[in-house]
Amino acid sequence: MSRNEGWRVPSNVPPILRSPRLARLVRYGLSGGASALTHFGIGLLGVHLLHLRPVLASTAGFVASIVVSYVLQRWWVFRSTAGHAIAGSKFLIVTAVAFTVNTLVLWLGTEVFAVPYPIVQPIALTVIPLINYFLNSRWTFATT
Repeated sequence: MSRNEGWRVPSNVPPILRSPRLARLVRYGLSGGASALTHFGIGLLGVHLLHLRPVLASTAGFVASIVVSYVLQRWWVFRSTAGHAIAGSKFLIVTAVAFTVNTLVLWLGTEVFAVPYPIVQPIALTVIPLINYFLNSRWTFATT
């Protein structure tokens, strides 16, 4: 029995809410929230307590969020049975794409346009999950 076969939605739940895709999107949203809080929280600490430049502080937060994100996505969101060597490698490639997007948005926002970090980072944290979900669901943790 695969990990996906062990969980059943109760019959009293409306049909629209019984969708496995919707359940996966909800799990993805919750795991993304945990990852984003890790990223943003460490970024804020870096900017305001350590007086780091926003891009450097955000980079530290992003790196910390990688572990949170991989564990939750592999185990809980996509319930993947792919080996860590394959899934982890793909995940790091997707993460590199997201890191590039984050860095570009932060650099443009804070350095080029001089917008405060707490305003710019949430913009990046809105774009990144869309990219990540698409790539991770169709490539990193896709079941064959």
